[in-house]
Amino acid sequence: MVNNLAGRRAVVTGGTRGIGAAIVRKLSEAGATVLTTARSANATDLPPGVLFTTADVTDPDSVRRLADEATRRLGGVDILVNNAGGGAARPGGYSDIDDKTWQDILETNLLGAVRLDRALVPAMVERGSGVVVHISSSSAHVPVGALLHYSAAKGALSTYSKGLAEEVAAKGVRVNRVSPGMTETPAVAGVIADIAAATGGSRDDARATLVESIGGIPIGRTGTPDDIANLVAFLVSDEASWITGADYVIDGGMLKAS
Repeated sequence: MVNNLAGRRAVVTGGTRGIGAAIVRKLSEAGATVLTTARSANATDLPPGVLFTTADVTDPDSVRRLADEATRRLGGVDILVNNAGGGAARPGGYSDIDDKTWQDILETNLLGAVRLDRALVPAMVERGSGVVVHISSSSAHVPVGALLHYSAAKGALSTYSKGLAEEVAAKGVRVNRVSPGMTETPAVAGVIADIAAATGGSRDDARATLVESIGGIPIGRTGTPDDIANLVAFLVSDEASWITGADYVIDGGMLKAS
């Protein structure tokens, strides 16, 4: 895929760590000019040439500023990867998830993408070309009590993404979603470290315990951010020009049925 994105202009939200950072790096290596975001201004270790701005996808004004800045600095946007998201587990299950937590999780995992799409996709439609990728989650397919709010928000994102794909497909814009399973991001690595500290075992033992707790991974390992980034880089390239409205579950074979 060397330089197969040369000349393309990309925006990746939440691109300074974990899956987002891997996507930024992969698109940049493939020749795209990339603008990425984070809530904090402390962006370090970005690949050479990658542009950065602070943005909070839960804030409508911040999203509008991001869209304006991306258009100004890049001259337009060909690729949009809505990666910003996340949410903390609530061990008490559904009864432990209050209204504010529900609203916050929807703002972060659904409405932020909706707002940014609404700001940037019309120009893609006008040009007759563009690609959008929504980073969803395999938990949208298999919700669990402690992450019910997160699973529901990602499920809503997936439904929205499918509808958007159908609306803009004939206008030259492709929209797909990627649903990662357990990926060893800094957050997951922190959970593994906590398990190791609590049990006095090794990180490998802690990782095995965590994998077992979610029913195992048939392929035999957790995912890496690069696993997800490789798929995203394919989906935004011309090699995927006949793919739209699809949901790619990338989870090492965990999901048995959708």
